[in-house]
Amino acid sequence: MVIVRRTRKDGAVSKKSSAPSSGRPTKKASSKFTAAKRPSRDLPKTGQEAFASFRKPQKNRERKVISPKRFSHENAKTGHESEEIRLNRYLASAGICSRREADEYIKAGLVTVNGQLITEMGVKIKPGDEVKYNGEALREEKKVYILLNKPKDYVTTVEDPHAKRTVLDLIKGACKERVYPVGRLDRNTTGVLLLTNDGDLTKKLTHPKYEKLKIYHVHLNKNLKYADLEKIATGVHLDDGMIKADAINYADPVDKSQVGIEIHSGRNHIVRRIFETMGYEVVKLDRVYFAGLTKKNLPRGEWRVLSEKEVSMLKMNAYK
Repeated sequence: MVIVRRTRKDGAVSKKSSAPSSGRPTKKASSKFTAAKRPSRDLPKTGQEAFASFRKPQKNRERKVISPKRFSHENAKTGHESEEIRLNRYLASAGICSRREADEYIKAGLVTVNGQLITEMGVKIKPGDEVKYNGEALREEKKVYILLNKPKDYVTTVEDPHAKRTVLDLIKGACKERVYPVGRLDRNTTGVLLLTNDGDLTKKLTHPKYEKLKIYHVHLNKNLKYADLEKIATGVHLDDGMIKADAINYADPVDKSQVGIEIHSGRNHIVRRIFETMGYEVVKLDRVYFAGLTKKNLPRGEWRVLSEKEVSMLKMNAYK
């Protein structure tokens, strides 16, 4: 088997021959895309997951999970500066609205802090303040983390009034809190999708500077030429600039229309556009890995709540 990989430092393409290994997988993410060489860890031995080995995070000390605090904008010079939070963010964390909607509620005079009407933007609150919306006291909402194996024909734009089916339809009854997808998968893309009401974690997982790894299993309308595979590893030009795969290889040793690709970019429809610019049509696209999360033992259309350990590892940025 030949693996085509570029180094992230200089974009160079390297080729190396590899043989099946009986050793344990390394802690660093690997690109085992061929079904002939499955990871030694106990993963489902399906063609679509043969190359998506679960990334074992580096060992970290156990950290205690501290319950959320309430915040206040007064006494700005009493040592609470690091605990202060913007009022609109607090309203969003209470689960009543988004931050943008919170700004509108504040302007409309619907929010009070310690009995004082607040109508200006940028106000911060600190622990101990009483925040009320429409006369009702608020508390910061419990954080929820749900992993979904998204099926086809469901959209992740949950506020689209024209959408017939959204991913929220699949998790009805999972929690009373309002959760939102972390990032987007288009209607025809399947696979790993995280939903949460934790805005800080969402930002950490989607912001380009954190470079969270995603692995896709791609089915094309025809066999991918090896020369084109090399080009994708080296870099192709799209309308919005150059893009390079971190790693790419055939997902099946016989069927060359199946490809596994690792990529960090969060640009819209990036995988589909890469292959379309090379003259291929993506007929099926499945995300099998996202930021340390896989769909192992999770059937299509099913969901589960993340464990405390998984949440802690995500917050500690332990996964690529």
